[in-house]
Order: sequence, then structure tokens, then C-alpha cells
Amino acid sequence: MKSLFKPRSFRPLGSGAASLSAAVFIGALAAGQARAEQPPPPCHPNPNAAADSALVRQRGDIAHLPDPLQDLLQRMAERPHSYLPIQAYAEADKPSQLFQYFLLSTVGFEPNTFTARFSGINDQAMLTATGGNCGLPTIGAVRLVVEPKPGLPTDPANVRAFIDVFTDLSNLFVINNESGWYEGWMIHDLQVPNVAPPRPDGHAQFGTMTVADAAALRAMGTHHNVPGQLFTMDGKSPHLPDASDHFPERQTNIVPIQLSMGALNCMQQADCHGYWEFNYTTNWIHPLYELPFTGGIPGSFEAGKVGELSSLIPGAGPAGAKNSAIDYGDDPNNTAPLGGAGPRDPDRFDAEVDNQREYRQRFIPSGLAHEIYLDTYVRVASFEQGTPFPQRLYDAYVAEVKRVDTNGDGVISAREGDVDTPSDGFPDNSRLFLPATSFRRFAVTREINDGYLAPRFAPSQRAWVLTGAAISVSPPRPASAGRDGDDR
Repeated sequence: MKSLFKPRSFRPLGSGAASLSAAVFIGALAAGQARAEQPPPPCHPNPNAAADSALVRQRGDIAHLPDPLQDLLQRMAERPHSYLPIQAYAEADKPSQLFQYFLLSTVGFEPNTFTARFSGINDQAMLTATGGNCGLPTIGAVRLVVEPKPGLPTDPANVRAFIDVFTDLSNLFVINNESGWYEGWMIHDLQVPNVAPPRPDGHAQFGTMTVADAAALRAMGTHHNVPGQLFTMDGKSPHLPDASDHFPERQTNIVPIQLSMGALNCMQQADCHGYWEFNYTTNWIHPLYELPFTGGIPGSFEAGKVGELSSLIPGAGPAGAKNSAIDYGDDPNNTAPLGGAGPRDPDRFDAEVDNQREYRQRFIPSGLAHEIYLDTYVRVASFEQGTPFPQRLYDAYVAEVKRVDTNGDGVISAREGDVDTPSDGFPDNSRLFLPATSFRRFAVTREINDGYLAPRFAPSQRAWVLTGAAISVSPPRPASAGRDGDDR
């Protein structure tokens, strides 16, 4: 069997945009994690390492994958584990097709108490996230495959495509307290949009900015913010997260949109696995008005803002009208007060009659979150010029939700947010969803049950334990074996 990684000395990633390139991440995995696949004493090796490695390498859903992805999945199989990497089953007559993947590691962001030891802080305490199996490095792999279902698009850039996301992590401890968990996030970074004439009311058209907005952005910093570039809050070159960051004075200057890939279930031997169905019913973002209350914006913790707001009752946030907890809360009865079904279930998206669809959604479509961020950060001339953050964010949330919200409750219901529903003069809502291929980064966070849907300490990296950059696969490759028992 060939050696997967050649030993090299570890060197932290440097700063700048290049630190998150696919090549650097593959190099970091090889350089920073090149050591024996089995843990040193007194930890116990996997006695079935050779058989597990061979089984995974030849498994039908893995055999045709790109070599770096195969290598990492095989490496995880060789280590102590409770389960092998997730088996990907087909949900159509033809195999699912891999079009994108992520290789994850603990480098590329500021070390924290979950991933490193600090003198006088946690050097005498057990690491609670990484460090399992006597120090084997923590690694991960994420596979994105499109399901070639009849009648659905097979282009992963089409927002109507149905996509499976398989996440496998090696060496994260089980979380014991406060209903804790790990959560995966695909990340889309805001770009500077094109210029277009405004709407009759002077507001920019969907997905664009005005001439006045463009001039104001271009004058910022070193004049970086021109159409097509990653947007930066200071107008300078993009500074993506890297190991030399230091919260709060040195942080990334880009604006992320983070889409949950769900909770990850960790096992006895520190391997974790997650499965997520990505489509227009799940391509929804946490309510953005939670962000000033997570502690991840410099100064918000010191101002006592952490936990000050709750989004448990869906609504339009601090600048919008408040909804009744009786009408919009999680009703334990079978029939909700406003005619929908109870208890609340965000997955109750489709139904033959609209009043059985969920109307108490806390999330919003990803493309609508993008539009809110354009108002907040990019449309500095055409939207509430001079209004400071976070009021701009609160007001933008109200304004953009209102364009899709037909009953004025500040909530995007399953019916209102359906991809086929017309809104704001458009024939459907396809514009409200960012395609899977536009999410170019991935992170895993250590969460606790704080009641928020936003990532812990968002938008900072203070709760990150793993990260990686997207690697595209073209043409796509077969990436499933066998058949799922239910092709939904």
C-alpha cells in the first residue's frame, strides 16, 4: 500500500488570501498532519487498520474520487474509529456525482482553547475538542454530490438541484455538557456586485448597486471594492482568516454568509459524521439580526450584548414588529392558532394545501441574506446613507424581508419562500437562493445550546475547530454505491 503522506516539518499558514487556497490546504494537511496513522502509547491502535483501509479504498462510493480526497478518507479509516466514513448511497437510477469537496484541518485560523494550549489558560486542563487519541491531529473531509433525480437539474449551480453533503471528521472529542455539539457551515463570501440603474424609489435593484454606491466603495481604503472583487469592509485587499489573526484587533475584513450543514454526531473513538440534504428547502440562513448578540463582533461582548436578543419567536428582528408568542411560538397542539400545523417543524416545507406548510420559519433564504448584506455593507449611498451599524443591519432585514413577505408578519413562510413562488415582480424565487458552488469555504464550530441559530461567536472564528477551502471537480465523478431505501 502506498504511503499517503510524506513526513515534513509543521509550519503555520501565513496571512493573506492565498492562505485559503485549495493548494495551500492540501499542503497543510500533508505538512501539518504527517505522522503515524496510529496513536502513540498509552492510546490503543486500530487492530483492523489494514482491512479498514483496503475496504474504504475500494468501496464504490469512494473508488472514483480524486486522490487527495480518497487519501484522507482512507487515512481516517486506518485510525481508531467507531464508524468508517459515511457510505454514500444513490437516490436515483444513476450514481450521485461528486462536484466539490473540502479537506479540513485545524490550521488557517487563530488558534483557540479548543485547538491549542495556552500557558496559564488551559495547559493543565484536558483539551475538550481536539487532542484525542494521544494527540493525533484533527482532520476532516466533506463531499458534495448532486443527485441525478428524474425531472431535477444535474447542474449543481442550479438552485433547484438536490445535493447531498457528507461530512467525516477524525479526532474530535464527544461533547458532554450543556447539550453541546459540533456544527458544519458552508461559507459564501460577499462580492462587490455590478452597477445597474436604481428602482423607481432610488433603491438598488436586486443583486446590484447604484452608480453612487460604486463611487463610495471605490473611494474606500486602497480602492479594492470594484465589481467582481471580494467585498472588504475597509476597502483594502482581502484578508481571509489565518493563523496570525488575534481577536479582536486583527480579524478578517470580508463578510461571510454561513449556511448550516447541521449538527455532527461524534462517537466513542472521536470520529464524527454528518449528512445534510442541500436544496431550496434547506438553503436557508440564520436570522442575521442575531449577529450583534453572539459576541463575535468586537465590542459587543464588552457592551453586554451577548444573549440580549432571542429569535425563538420568529419575526423581523429589532427594527420590526414583534409577533405573538401564542401565534408564532412552538405550539404543542396539533393545530396552530393561525391555521397551520403544530408543533413547529421547519422541515414541513411542502404540502398539498398551504395551511399545512410551516409558517413560523426562523431562517431566511440564502440569497435574501445576501441581499440584506448588500444593503448593510455595499449600498452605502442608496440605502439609509449615514445610518450606523448595527441599525443598518436591522433596517435592511426589515426592508428585504418585506419584499417577499406577503402577509406582513416579518417571517418568510415555507410558501412565501418556495423557489416557485413569485415575489417582488419576479416570476419565481430562484434569485433568493445562492447555488452550492458559490460556497467556497467550510468551517466546523464547537457549539453550546445558547438558543441562537447563528454560529457561536459569529462572524469571528473564535469557536472554529476545523476549516478548509472548496475544491471543484470537473467533470463530476461517480460518488455513490448501492441505493437509498427512500429516494426523497
